[in-house]
Amino acid sequence: MSPANDSKRTELEEKLRAVDYHLRSEMRARGFDPDQDDNVAFTAPLAKLYMERENLRAELEALTENKTSSGDNQES
Repeated sequence: MSPANDSKRTELEEKLRAVDYHLRSEMRARGFDPDQDDNVAFTAPLAKLYMERENLRAELEALTENKTSSGDNQES
């Protein structure tokens, strides 16, 4: 992985941790169990955090898949 991709991955991981922490804290403050986040009907602010977290996860996954795909191509 290039240094630019490593930097992007690190940035996404840090942002994901921060958003996940914020979402879990907000869920606890509202009386929800954070481990049940896939089974809860969120209010708008919580839904926004949840979607941001899921989008960051998808970005990280895509970045990892690109790394794997380009790594496979380089080996051939």
